[in-house]
Amino acid sequence: MTTTAQTLVASDLDRTLIYSAAALQLPMPDAEAPRLLCVEVYGSKPLSYVTETAAGLLSELAAESVFVPTTTRTREQYHRIHLPGPAARFAICANGGHLLVDGVTDPDWQRQVAARLADECASLDEVRAHLLASADPAWLLKERIAEDLFAYLVVERTRLPEGWVKELAEWAEGRGWTVSLQGRKIYAVPQPLTKSAAVREVARRTGAEQILAAGDSLLDADLLLVADRGWRPSHGELADSGWTAPNVEVLPQTGIAAGEEILRRFRSGCAATPPPA
Repeated sequence: MTTTAQTLVASDLDRTLIYSAAALQLPMPDAEAPRLLCVEVYGSKPLSYVTETAAGLLSELAAESVFVPTTTRTREQYHRIHLPGPAARFAICANGGHLLVDGVTDPDWQRQVAARLADECASLDEVRAHLLASADPAWLLKERIAEDLFAYLVVERTRLPEGWVKELAEWAEGRGWTVSLQGRKIYAVPQPLTKSAAVREVARRTGAEQILAAGDSLLDADLLLVADRGWRPSHGELADSGWTAPNVEVLPQTGIAAGEEILRRFRSGCAATPPPA
């Protein structure tokens, strides 16, 4: 069904809209800190937050746009999050590997993704085997597979040999995979597995006339590039690398204050949508 909303808002979640306690970055005196709303519980403990102001902005945004949470998280990890406002009709998980419609994986999209990965990339088994063979137990903490689609390593970054990630990226590129280092995680992701491809599919289905996007990590770069307008905070891997693009505005805020400002920009962008011809 085609919605009448003209703007599709696709946003990364972790360290873009929602923040763990370690990522809050609250520089003000404690008495002046904003009130926070917990939006995720894990292991019976609060894990992720938005400000109360952001919660109100998000509820308003969901009412005036096609709001699409867009994350590298698995479906299980995504379903732990309870954002303010109505449940999103569409959500993108596993870096574009799963398109959820009313919380359920869309089988047509899943088949398209599987076909592209089979045609264009080396197998996950081959890449995983290489990761494990080349990683050193001295700095490898964990190895994980996400949704049988991509792999990542959790490492002790201070012990990671210089040049190891670059060598891995060169090896992976010839096999249709992309490698990125983000914090303590080294991701190996098939090149066709992108947030932008899934966002374009949602735009096609909804007839959206404008795409707005936000993200902070290297895996969000393609998402930002597909948008008519995009925003990134002054923290995260994109900030660390100095990445930017003509359609992307760099916000001065960091931490949870950036999440609040991103929502303000989204709402302004929705209000600026031209009327239909």
